[in-house]
Amino acid sequence: MTDAVRLLALAVGAMVVIYAGLGYEATYAITYGAFALMAAMVSLTFMWLWRVRATPLAGGMAFSWAGASSVIGWWWAYSYLNHPDLMFENAAFFICLAIYFVGALMHFAVIGRSLGVRRPLWTAPVAGALAISTFLYLLKIW
Repeated sequence: MTDAVRLLALAVGAMVVIYAGLGYEATYAITYGAFALMAAMVSLTFMWLWRVRATPLAGGMAFSWAGASSVIGWWWAYSYLNHPDLMFENAAFFICLAIYFVGALMHFAVIGRSLGVRRPLWTAPVAGALAISTFLYLLKIW
């Protein structure tokens, strides 16, 4: 835990330095780009672990990190390319979200199995998240 706190402090410090020297746009572009690329590398590592059946969580981790890489990579590219019309409200973005969604489902499935929860019940957190998000959206548009 101490190492994680130190790494967090180092990362925040580095971002503050970049922000102070180059401003928000550069900090966003550099860190989002780096994270999208690192997330892709982490995803590939977990895909390999999943392939060799090293751990049951590897599949969920592979999809979660691929989803993170895809979503963040989409917004990074959108910003880097100066908000192209092709990427604005493009339904292809939902493929990125679907990858992320599958990762979450796979995580809940493994957690459910580990806790001995029967199959339909482990979907409760997913259904709850969708219900809350839908409710908040409906509040906004009414």
